[in-house]
Amino acid sequence: MSDDKTSPLQSKEYQILKAMKLVLTDIVKDTATQPGLKHPLSERTIEGIRQCLKLISARERELIEDAGKTMDMRPYYADEPKKNVVVPISRIGRGKKDSEKK
Repeated sequence: MSDDKTSPLQSKEYQILKAMKLVLTDIVKDTATQPGLKHPLSERTIEGIRQCLKLISARERELIEDAGKTMDMRPYYADEPKKNVVVPISRIGRGKKDSEKK
């Protein structure tokens, strides 16, 4: 489906999936109604949008996995503190017992 030269995340298919996902979610946002009011879209259309979004997400997941990446890509700040802290072995010691603390 995609060229051999491009990665799955740069393929036309992936770009189309992203565009369709954006359009469908924009439609949902634009037609959102207040609680208690009748939605302008029919139940069949709403269910169709849900199914399309599920299929798009499933295919995106396949493309990302084929590219050797994971779905847990999260943005981060360069100055954000690291979650892992390295503790030198020399600083690791045994805790003192209650009788030794006094």
